[in-house]
Amino acid sequence: MLELDAKTGSNPGATLVAATDQARRALGADEVPIVSGSFKFGRERRSSPRGGKSPAGSGEQRRGAISELNDVYLPEDPAAALQIAGAHFTIEHTDGQFWLTDRGSSCGTVVAGKRLGGRRKGGKTELHDGDEIIVGTRSSPYIFKFRIDTATS
Repeated sequence: MLELDAKTGSNPGATLVAATDQARRALGADEVPIVSGSFKFGRERRSSPRGGKSPAGSGEQRRGAISELNDVYLPEDPAAALQIAGAHFTIEHTDGQFWLTDRGSSCGTVVAGKRLGGRRKGGKTELHDGDEIIVGTRSSPYIFKFRIDTATS
């Protein structure tokens, strides 16, 4: 769970809202709360069942003792050009702020109209209420809106 903001005494939370049908299918809902210190997104393995959604917290179909890489898995059509990395981006809550970190993806992440990362260089930016997040290139079907809720506890 998110910790109380020491400055305001409020419990800041965030919600990731699906802006496209593909984003909605990946989340398994219209929106999901960001309820942990670190929320990871990445491509669903090609060997995973087709058409299956991987809502937050469900994890990827894995064999053996391999640890989970992501909280949300984004399926990508095998016939399409890859835009989504296996470990694409993370949303984190630290010191009362929300941050998106591109985890070294090839195509990067577009946040509020600005490219972050790409060519495996990664990068980090602060998230603000209403920011649009596009996973991969601007033509990606995975588009989300970031919403901050500062309701008091």
